[in-house]
Amino acid sequence: MLHFEFVTPEKLVRSEEVYMVVVPGTEGDFGVLEGHAPFMSTVRDGGVQIFRTQNGTPEVIAIKGGFAEVNAKGLTVLAEHAGE
Repeated sequence: MLHFEFVTPEKLVRSEEVYMVVVPGTEGDFGVLEGHAPFMSTVRDGGVQIFRTQNGTPEVIAIKGGFAEVNAKGLTVLAEHAGE
């Protein structure tokens, strides 16, 4: 499982183990699974898709701007704003 953290300036929104997360990067959407190579990207306005299982329906969280970082500990999305 992939460790996923979703953070805004106000609070830690999520910290959980998931199957995959698809992030709306400024260079295009990218999916992150466990074991992904280290990576950093800016994030465009869109929806972060969180897959809890391999064939599950994703939960989508609206996001406005920010950064995403993949490292040995997992994926962290630092959003300027989340929600509406």
